[in-house]
Amino acid sequence: MLFVHFSPCLFPALWYTDGRILRKEGHFVEKLSRSDHIDLYRHLAFSAVGGFFGCHAVLVHGGIMGNAQTVNLLELLLDALRGDAYATALHLGALALYVLGTMLTVLLPHWWGWDMHRVSPLVTAAAAVTVAFLPETLNPVVALYPVFFAMSIQWSSFAGARGFYSSTIFSTNNTKQTSLALANYLCDKDRAHLRKLWFYFFTLLSFHAGAAAAFFAAKWWYIRGALAVLPFIAWAYFLAVCERRHEALAAEPETIPDNTAQPTSNA
Repeated sequence: MLFVHFSPCLFPALWYTDGRILRKEGHFVEKLSRSDHIDLYRHLAFSAVGGFFGCHAVLVHGGIMGNAQTVNLLELLLDALRGDAYATALHLGALALYVLGTMLTVLLPHWWGWDMHRVSPLVTAAAAVTVAFLPETLNPVVALYPVFFAMSIQWSSFAGARGFYSSTIFSTNNTKQTSLALANYLCDKDRAHLRKLWFYFFTLLSFHAGAAAAFFAAKWWYIRGALAVLPFIAWAYFLAVCERRHEALAAEPETIPDNTAQPTSNA
């Protein structure tokens, strides 16, 4: 069974010099960086971030979920059919930001070589701070512009783990894949389906753990509760850095000892 434990108290110290990470080495950091499951831990962490943003938006901004475009596009169409040009323009703005964020995950690495595994969490953190300090009277669609932008970047930057394609910002396909894996296992008893089932199940669990955190954050601090996602983002960012380190370690050529040298004799 797959299991991961989230603990923001375990953050190691990180410093940056010339774009390279100087790590305060510790057993915990070393173990994570060498774990073959580090992509899974990173995926689950960002799923919690996605769940937090989705639930906070629904609770604070009139039931609108800023993680996706389905509802926004439907409301855009309905407002256009009603002849409400102002509301249509607001929804077009949300769509434009979502498209822009998605495109930047391709353009930024292409133009300047940016690593979106590191850029995306920074954008998400900036979106959380922005949302937390916007006026409460602001139009709900406009108030979610930072979320539309940040979540589109997160979705395209982190597309899954363990060989499975999976979104960290909504649950429809994850629910579908969990259901299909269970059905296939019941048909042929192939344990490979169980591996897939547990992956998507824990993705859903992490997403809704983040959503539960957003519920209490909104209940206690309302719009300022968006700031409560920052520890989740920091933890996810740390795991993304560990994953990059894991990839670098895996790419290093193995050192084969030279056994051809003969011992010298002083006799």
